Amino acid sequence: MRNSAVLGLKMAKLLPKSLPKSLPGSLPLTLRLYRRLASGLVPLAPALIRRRLKQGKEDPARVGERRGLSRDVRPHGPLVWIHGASVGEVLAAAALIERLRDLNLRILLTSGTVTSAAVVAKRFPPDVIHQYVPYDSPRYVARFLDHWQPSLALFIESDLWPNLILAGATRRVPMVLINGRMSPRSFPRWRRMQGTISALLSRFDICLAQSRTDAERFSTLGGRDVVTTGNLKLDVPAPPADPAKLERLMAMTRGRPIIVAASTHPGEDEMLVAVHRSLSGFFPQLLTVIVPRHPDRGSSIAGLITASGLKPALRSREELPTATTDVYVADTMGELGLFYRLSPIVFMGGSLIRHGGQNPIEAIKLGAAIVHGPHVFNFADVYEALDARGGARQADTQEALVKQLGLLLAEPTVRDKMQRAGSGVVEDLGGALNRTMAALEPYLLQLRIEMGAANA
Repeated sequence: MRNSAVLGLKMAKLLPKSLPKSLPGSLPLTLRLYRRLASGLVPLAPALIRRRLKQGKEDPARVGERRGLSRDVRPHGPLVWIHGASVGEVLAAAALIERLRDLNLRILLTSGTVTSAAVVAKRFPPDVIHQYVPYDSPRYVARFLDHWQPSLALFIESDLWPNLILAGATRRVPMVLINGRMSPRSFPRWRRMQGTISALLSRFDICLAQSRTDAERFSTLGGRDVVTTGNLKLDVPAPPADPAKLERLMAMTRGRPIIVAASTHPGEDEMLVAVHRSLSGFFPQLLTVIVPRHPDRGSSIAGLITASGLKPALRSREELPTATTDVYVADTMGELGLFYRLSPIVFMGGSLIRHGGQNPIEAIKLGAAIVHGPHVFNFADVYEALDARGGARQADTQEALVKQLGLLLAEPTVRDKMQRAGSGVVEDLGGALNRTMAALEPYLLQLRIEMGAANA
């Protein structure tokens, strides 16, 4: 709901403070105005696309998909449509997609970012069809649905576009919210727009929530048949790594203590560079690897490293860390699996700022001891369990980060104990994939019946 929530709240500010109640079965005024506004803005779409192309946020060869156009042909038979906002949501669906493919179902996967499209191309089988989700205009959405005619729609987490949902419901496409998450920030915002969010959530046949807290929030906001199934990200397999690239990196860094700072955001890199300077006084050969959440920030991160008197190297320039490299900026896509295998100590980004923290599961599955900041509400249940059982440690300040990372560098036994505890937590919290498949079984059974009838 991130983008749609923001747009909805902005629209709400333009409306009278006291809105008339909707008639039973009708749309609330906010959604009716949203649909009119989305239709009226269609002439501005070319300008928006040109701007996003300049910013590198659109693929020039595929901008037609944003208008509901596609060069791909719909495959014969039942088609399961899965939608997620970006990389995290797409990867969360990886194991589920494999299960669906095992049932001989064809998959249409949509997302909204160039980075997610690159990950799909690299990590998913070629028979998984990827499309950019259309802009949320009734005209573009209608084109998309006319072309693909999905048999079942699965929306991941919280990227809920009103026209997409309403059009799917009008066409009687079975729709399920999977791995549903309602953040502490979004919940009070949506409560102020109860009629709007209820009109959207009620269009879903089932809402499968990550946690009991998420389930309670979805129920309060109008979701029907809400079930707690757990977090699919806990069941995602460890990310792959190219063996030759890994061997080369290990050869270049052999004997050096290494810290990986994964999925960092603006405001964190400066602290991590300062932490490196402090720790290098005790560990002179220390190498810090910064993997920015958005690779296009690589050059700016290198600039601040140089300004601090340290020597950087950038992976996007095909540079490798040498003996004189202090901080290696891994500003490429889809290589986290490589760097998680390089170091047993990982700081998870997005947690020193109020972003909400990034997913620690993949790092733990590859044997990492986790350090994180105080802002981890995106994965609150996971981090709470990790901290309680010693699988992760929280550092609220730069000084605390130096202390925690320094301890892990100096004490391999502490590090090993954290790794074992983290692996235990991930194993205990798993199972969301099986519970999700069980909840989807009635829909999948119907698709199998349709497949049998088509092949008879």
